[in-house]
Amino acid sequence: MSVEQRRSMIVHAVLPLLIEHGAAVTTSQIARAAGIGEGTIFRAFKDKDELFDACTLEALRPDSVLDAIAEIPVDQPLAERLVEAAEALGAHLERMSALMAALHPTGRGRRRDPSQPGRGTGGRRASMTAMRGAMTELFDPEKDRLRLPADQLASLFLSLLFSRSRLNPDDGGPSIRQVVDVFLHGAVEVA
Repeated sequence: MSVEQRRSMIVHAVLPLLIEHGAAVTTSQIARAAGIGEGTIFRAFKDKDELFDACTLEALRPDSVLDAIAEIPVDQPLAERLVEAAEALGAHLERMSALMAALHPTGRGRRRDPSQPGRGTGGRRASMTAMRGAMTELFDPEKDRLRLPADQLASLFLSLLFSRSRLNPDDGGPSIRQVVDVFLHGAVEVA
Protein backbone atom coordinates (compact mmCIF):
# COMPACT_ATOMS: atom_id res chain seq x y z
CA MET A 1 0.00 0.00 0.00
CA SER A 2 1.40 3.39 -0.98
CA VAL A 3 1.81 6.17 1.57
CA GLU A 4 -1.10 8.08 -0.03
CA GLN A 5 -3.34 5.01 0.08
CA ARG A 6 -2.41 4.40 3.72
CA ARG A 7 -3.09 8.05 4.58
CA SER A 8 -6.48 7.87 2.87
CA MET A 9 -7.38 4.64 4.67
CA ILE A 10 -6.45 6.14 8.04
CA VAL A 11 -8.39 9.35 7.36
CA HIS A 12 -11.53 7.43 6.43
CA ALA A 13 -11.23 5.32 9.58
CA VAL A 14 -10.63 8.37 11.79
CA LEU A 15 -13.43 10.66 10.55
CA PRO A 16 -16.21 8.90 12.52
CA LEU A 17 -13.98 8.85 15.61
CA LEU A 18 -13.32 12.58 15.34
CA ILE A 19 -17.05 13.25 15.05
CA GLU A 20 -17.68 11.10 18.13
CA HIS A 21 -14.70 12.05 20.33
CA GLY A 22 -13.36 15.28 18.86
CA ALA A 23 -9.67 16.00 19.22
CA ALA A 24 -9.59 13.84 22.36
CA VAL A 25 -9.51 10.70 20.20
CA THR A 26 -6.50 8.60 21.15
CA THR A 27 -3.90 7.06 18.87
CA SER A 28 -4.96 3.69 20.28
CA GLN A 29 -8.54 4.29 19.10
CA ILE A 30 -7.27 5.48 15.73
CA ALA A 31 -5.06 2.41 15.30
CA ARG A 32 -7.89 0.02 16.24
CA ALA A 33 -10.35 1.70 13.86
CA ALA A 34 -7.84 1.63 11.00
CA GLY A 35 -6.65 -1.90 11.78
CA ILE A 36 -3.01 -0.79 12.08
CA GLY A 37 -0.36 -0.32 14.75
CA GLU A 38 -0.02 3.05 16.45
CA GLY A 39 3.44 3.54 14.92
CA THR A 40 1.94 3.28 11.43
CA ILE A 41 -0.10 6.42 12.11
CA PHE A 42 3.09 8.41 12.54
CA ARG A 43 4.74 6.93 9.48
CA ALA A 44 1.81 8.32 7.47
CA PHE A 45 1.34 11.61 9.39
CA LYS A 46 3.94 13.61 11.28
CA ASP A 47 1.54 14.16 14.19
CA LYS A 48 -2.15 14.15 15.16
CA ASP A 49 -2.52 17.76 13.98
CA GLU A 50 -1.54 16.77 10.45
CA LEU A 51 -3.95 13.82 10.62
CA PHE A 52 -6.78 16.06 11.87
CA ASP A 53 -6.08 18.57 9.09
CA ALA A 54 -6.26 15.74 6.52
CA CYS A 55 -9.57 14.60 8.06
CA THR A 56 -10.97 18.13 7.88
CA LEU A 57 -9.96 18.47 4.24
CA GLU A 58 -11.57 15.11 3.44
CA ALA A 59 -14.83 16.09 5.18
CA LEU A 60 -14.98 19.32 3.18
CA ARG A 61 -14.39 17.61 -0.18
CA PRO A 62 -17.59 17.32 -2.21
CA ASP A 63 -16.54 14.15 -4.07
CA SER A 64 -18.92 11.72 -2.34
CA VAL A 65 -21.93 14.02 -2.70
CA LEU A 66 -21.08 14.67 -6.35
CA ASP A 67 -20.90 10.91 -6.96
CA ALA A 68 -24.27 10.43 -5.23
CA ILE A 69 -25.88 13.15 -7.37
CA ALA A 70 -24.36 11.69 -10.54
CA GLU A 71 -26.01 8.34 -9.74
CA ILE A 72 -29.52 9.82 -9.60
CA PRO A 73 -31.47 8.51 -12.60
CA VAL A 74 -32.52 11.43 -14.79
CA ASP A 75 -35.50 9.49 -16.14
CA GLN A 76 -37.41 9.76 -12.87
CA PRO A 77 -39.61 12.80 -12.13
CA LEU A 78 -37.78 16.05 -11.38
CA ALA A 79 -39.24 16.23 -7.86
CA GLU A 80 -37.77 12.81 -7.03
CA ARG A 81 -34.39 13.78 -8.49
CA LEU A 82 -34.33 16.92 -6.36
CA VAL A 83 -35.34 15.05 -3.19
CA GLU A 84 -32.55 12.51 -3.71
CA ALA A 85 -30.02 15.26 -4.39
CA ALA A 86 -31.19 17.25 -1.37
CA GLU A 87 -30.84 14.20 0.87
CA ALA A 88 -27.28 13.60 -0.40
CA LEU A 89 -26.37 17.26 0.08
CA GLY A 90 -27.97 17.26 3.54
CA ALA A 91 -25.88 14.26 4.60
CA HIS A 92 -22.75 16.01 3.31
CA LEU A 93 -23.58 19.18 5.27
CA GLU A 94 -24.36 17.20 8.43
CA ARG A 95 -21.02 15.39 8.21
CA MET A 96 -19.13 18.66 7.78
CA SER A 97 -21.06 20.31 10.62
CA ALA A 98 -20.56 17.37 12.97
CA LEU A 99 -16.82 17.38 12.39
CA MET A 100 -16.53 21.16 12.82
CA ALA A 101 -18.61 21.00 16.01
CA ALA A 102 -16.43 18.20 17.38
CA LEU A 103 -13.23 20.11 16.65
CA HIS A 104 -14.53 23.58 17.56
CA PRO A 105 -13.71 23.41 21.33
CA THR A 106 -10.04 23.01 20.45
CA GLY A 107 -10.11 25.95 18.03
CA ARG A 108 -9.33 23.63 15.12
CA GLY A 109 -12.70 24.19 13.42
CA ARG A 110 -11.97 27.91 13.18
CA ARG A 111 -8.55 27.71 11.48
CA ARG A 112 -8.39 29.14 8.01
CA ASP A 113 -5.31 28.66 5.90
CA PRO A 114 -6.06 29.72 2.32
CA SER A 115 -2.76 28.21 1.16
CA GLN A 116 -4.00 24.67 1.89
CA PRO A 117 -5.82 22.95 -0.97
CA GLY A 118 -9.55 22.76 -0.45
CA ARG A 119 -9.53 25.46 2.23
CA GLY A 120 -10.41 29.14 2.07
CA THR A 121 -12.54 30.82 -0.57
CA GLY A 122 -10.88 29.08 -3.54
CA GLY A 123 -11.78 25.60 -2.26
CA ARG A 124 -15.27 26.61 -1.22
CA ARG A 125 -15.88 28.34 -4.55
CA ALA A 126 -14.68 25.31 -6.50
CA SER A 127 -16.81 23.03 -4.36
CA MET A 128 -19.92 25.17 -4.89
CA THR A 129 -19.24 25.35 -8.62
CA ALA A 130 -18.99 21.56 -8.79
CA MET A 131 -22.22 21.10 -6.79
CA ARG A 132 -24.04 23.64 -8.95
CA GLY A 133 -22.85 21.80 -12.07
CA ALA A 134 -24.08 18.47 -10.72
CA MET A 135 -27.46 19.98 -9.84
CA THR A 136 -27.70 21.66 -13.26
CA GLU A 137 -27.47 18.22 -14.86
CA LEU A 138 -30.54 17.14 -12.87
CA PHE A 139 -32.53 20.05 -14.32
CA ASP A 140 -31.28 19.63 -17.92
CA PRO A 141 -33.81 16.95 -19.00
CA GLU A 142 -36.57 19.48 -18.27
CA LYS A 143 -34.86 22.43 -20.00
CA ASP A 144 -37.75 22.99 -22.45
CA ARG A 145 -40.19 23.44 -19.54
CA LEU A 146 -38.05 25.53 -17.19
CA ARG A 147 -38.83 29.18 -16.47
CA LEU A 148 -35.14 29.97 -15.90
CA PRO A 149 -31.91 28.43 -17.20
CA ALA A 150 -30.96 25.18 -15.47
CA ASP A 151 -27.81 26.65 -13.89
CA GLN A 152 -29.79 29.49 -12.30
CA LEU A 153 -32.36 27.05 -10.94
CA ALA A 154 -29.55 24.91 -9.56
CA SER A 155 -28.13 27.96 -7.76
CA LEU A 156 -31.53 28.89 -6.35
CA PHE A 157 -32.20 25.34 -5.21
CA LEU A 158 -28.81 25.10 -3.49
CA SER A 159 -29.51 28.41 -1.74
CA LEU A 160 -32.77 27.03 -0.40
CA LEU A 161 -31.12 23.84 0.77
CA PHE A 162 -28.25 25.58 2.50
CA SER A 163 -30.61 27.95 4.30
CA ARG A 164 -32.80 24.96 5.24
CA SER A 165 -29.78 23.32 6.87
CA ARG A 166 -29.86 26.06 9.49
CA LEU A 167 -33.43 25.13 10.42
CA ASN A 168 -34.43 22.06 12.40
CA PRO A 169 -37.35 20.18 10.78
CA ASP A 170 -38.21 18.82 14.26
CA ASP A 171 -38.83 22.43 15.36
CA GLY A 172 -41.29 23.17 12.57
CA GLY A 173 -38.75 23.75 9.80
CA PRO A 174 -39.60 22.47 6.33
CA SER A 175 -38.88 18.88 5.30
CA ILE A 176 -36.89 18.21 2.15
CA ARG A 177 -40.07 17.23 0.31
CA GLN A 178 -41.73 20.49 1.37
CA VAL A 179 -38.76 22.52 0.13
CA VAL A 180 -38.83 20.70 -3.21
CA ASP A 181 -42.60 21.10 -3.53
CA VAL A 182 -42.53 24.85 -2.83
CA PHE A 183 -39.51 25.27 -5.09
CA LEU A 184 -41.27 23.53 -7.99
CA HIS A 185 -44.85 24.71 -7.43
CA GLY A 186 -44.62 27.96 -5.47
CA ALA A 187 -46.01 28.99 -2.12
CA VAL A 188 -49.56 29.80 -3.22
CA GLU A 189 -52.21 27.21 -4.11
CA VAL A 190 -53.49 27.65 -7.64
CA ALA A 191 -57.27 27.84 -7.73
